[in-house]
Amino acid sequence: MNLEDLYRLLRTEHVQAQGIVDTIDDPLLVLDQALCVHSASRAFFETFKVSRDETIGRPIYELGDGQWNIPELRQLLQEVVPKAHAIVDYELSHDFPGIGQRIMLLSAKRLFHPDNNSPSLLIVIEDVTERRRINHEKDLVIGEIQHRLKNLLAIVHALARQTEVKDRSASDYRDAFLGRLDALIKAYDLSLPGQVRPDLHELAARLSTMLGSEAVVIEASPGVLLTPAQMLPLGMILHELGTNAVKHGALSVPGGRVRVGWTLGGAAGDQHLALRWREEGGPTVQQPATRSFGTRLIDAAARYLHGRAELTFATSGLQAEINLPMR
Repeated sequence: MNLEDLYRLLRTEHVQAQGIVDTIDDPLLVLDQALCVHSASRAFFETFKVSRDETIGRPIYELGDGQWNIPELRQLLQEVVPKAHAIVDYELSHDFPGIGQRIMLLSAKRLFHPDNNSPSLLIVIEDVTERRRINHEKDLVIGEIQHRLKNLLAIVHALARQTEVKDRSASDYRDAFLGRLDALIKAYDLSLPGQVRPDLHELAARLSTMLGSEAVVIEASPGVLLTPAQMLPLGMILHELGTNAVKHGALSVPGGRVRVGWTLGGAAGDQHLALRWREEGGPTVQQPATRSFGTRLIDAAARYLHGRAELTFATSGLQAEINLPMR
C-alpha cells in the first residue's frame, strides 16, 4: 500500500467517523489534554450558532463569550475526570449568545483507548430547557389541581352541612344537595387546566339551557373571559339564583322571566364587572325573615372573588347585582 492509498484509507475512515458523530442529535466535543477543542459535531455548531473556525483548536473556556469558563467545571475537567473517569449530567444554566437562556446537562468521559491511557475527553451536551419547562408546568398544574381539590372537598362539606334540614323530607334534602353538587361539578369541569378558556356568555348559556331557554333572557353584553378561579364561584352564584327562581321566584309560575346581563367598566387591567339578575312576571316577593343558606352562599362566593353581592327583594321580583373586580 503506497502513501496515496494509505491517505485515502485514513480519510475514508475519518469521514465515516465524523459522519457517525454528526448523525447524533446532541452536541459533542472532543478535548485534548490541554482542554482545547480537537473536534466537534455538527449539532454543536448548529445548537450554539458558532462556526468551525472559531471553535476548533480553542480552549473550551474561551468559546463564545466565555460561557464555559466556570471554575467548578474547570475543576471537574482537570481534576475529577482524570481520577473518576466521568462526569454525568453536570447542569449548566447560561444565557448563550445567539440562542438565549438555556439549561444544559454536560457529561464528560475519557475517550476510550486500547491501552486505557487516552488524554482526550469526550463531552456530550444535552439541551433540557424545554423538558424542564414542561416538567415545571406539570408541577404547577398538579399543585393547582391538588389545591383546588382541597377547596372543592371543603365546599362539598359546607354544602352538606349548610343545606337546610329543618322541615324537609329526606328526598327534599337530597334533591337540594345534589342540585348544588351538580352545579359545582359542572363549574369545576370548566375551570380545570387545559380547558378552552370560557367566557361569561357560555356560563350564562349553560344556565339558560338548564332552566329553559325561553324563560331566561341573556341580554346583549360585552365578552368577558373568565379565569378558572372565577369560573367556580360565578357558576355557583348563577346556579343558586336559578334554583331559587325555579322554587320561589319568577320561574315557579308560567310566564315568568329572568333577565341576565352585565357591564364591564374601568380601564384595561383594572376592570369591574357588574352582573345583573332581574326576575319579572313571578309571584309577589317578600323580604325573608332570615338569611337562607343560598343567600349566604351567593354572598360568600362574591366575597371570595373580592367583590360583593347585592340582593333586592322587590315586590315585582328578585333583583341581584354582583360586582366583581376583573384584575
